[in-house]
Amino acid sequence: MTCRKSALFLNAVAFLALILAGLLVHARQRVNSAAPVVAANALLARQLQLTDLCVFTETGYTRNPGITGTASAFQDSPLSLEHFPSGTLMQPPPAPVWEPP
Repeated sequence: MTCRKSALFLNAVAFLALILAGLLVHARQRVNSAAPVVAANALLARQLQLTDLCVFTETGYTRNPGITGTASAFQDSPLSLEHFPSGTLMQPPPAPVWEPP
């Protein structure tokens, strides 16, 4: 006896929904268990008066993308390849919106 394709599909969707529910419960538990650590890190950052997040430690244009130029990644040559792995993980900054004066 063969199963209908629609029954296989519904079984797969139900199985994936069950996995998704398990992942959501697990994520909620992890967030609740990490709350004291996050609060301690926030207190430490406030005490040390840290202002910006250091995303990567390799180069200036990945350390703080808020204060770098858009061409700083290509300072060696406009056609040079990215030689820091973190540069491939960062999104380029949003294009500025031009407004007429």
